[in-house]
Amino acid sequence: MVKVGIIGLGFMGMTHFRAWQKVANAKVTMVCEARPLPEDGDLSKLFAGNLGSGEGLKIDYNQTKVVQKVEDLLSNPEIDLVDICLPTMAHKDVSIAALKAGKNVICEKPMARTLAQTLEMKAAAEESGKILMPAQCVRFFPEWSYLKRLIDDGRYGKVVAARFRRVSEAPGWGVSSFLKGQESGGALYDLHVHDLDFVLYCFGMPKAVFARGATYASGAVDHVMANYIYENGAVVTAEGSWAMVKGFGFAAGFTVNFEKATLEMDTTRGADALKLYEPGQPALVIRPEGDDGYVGELRHIAEAVAKGTKPSILTPQDGVNSLRVCEAEEKSVQTGQIVTS
Repeated sequence: MVKVGIIGLGFMGMTHFRAWQKVANAKVTMVCEARPLPEDGDLSKLFAGNLGSGEGLKIDYNQTKVVQKVEDLLSNPEIDLVDICLPTMAHKDVSIAALKAGKNVICEKPMARTLAQTLEMKAAAEESGKILMPAQCVRFFPEWSYLKRLIDDGRYGKVVAARFRRVSEAPGWGVSSFLKGQESGGALYDLHVHDLDFVLYCFGMPKAVFARGATYASGAVDHVMANYIYENGAVVTAEGSWAMVKGFGFAAGFTVNFEKATLEMDTTRGADALKLYEPGQPALVIRPEGDDGYVGELRHIAEAVAKGTKPSILTPQDGVNSLRVCEAEEKSVQTGQIVTS
């Protein structure tokens, strides 16, 4: 049984807590949260987010100890894996402290606020010999995993064009961090990074990027449209936004044109979100099996910790690559120029 300590119990920390309950070989035995929690453990009215089932969360304090200082969690010899769900600016220092304490680490995305910080984290992981995995959950969502399989096996030919989209109203939680662009990086770093990472997962590092963007809620780039330039490759674009008006909610998806088919994903269609189009055939609704991406990513790292191996789907280098391209996109928005990535 992998014993997990979660640091940060905001919306994402709660999301991870719920997901851990579906991972058979892991158990959250400690939580670090600076704010006092309700005496009855019922957190259902404390936090909200743009994703999730709306379910409440109740912590059994007899099963999960709560501490208020990071040091108290990191010094606990029973903790095998630290799950960092703090604001972005805290990722580097807490991750490195956890690695130095001999803990394996999964760190929420983006792995850090800057490329330089991700490189420090990667170096610390290599020195410690412990796992450091960025929590890029989209790689594990069944619909996106299905797309990856189609790209890899080539059953419908090569990808001609791919468009990814992830847009929402500005976050209504964690505003003291998210809406300070210098700390969060705005939608480009916090939201759009999901699709950016998936682009890299499918197509590799682009030769260069060209991006246009606008500031909105955070003062940083909160709406971005990026074009990833691949030599002799597909036309690949991704849009990310926190600029949707209040009441819009959240929407994500993709449209990928293969030589012999089109695969389209749209979260606003509910159970019919993923559709496959083949020439002369009616649209086919695809419902791939599997847990959501949060459960998938946590199960992946728990299995690695249990086996003493490294995760195969996500590595520290993936986190580094995402920040490298984030910074290239940001520079492209600022200069209006194509930027080598």
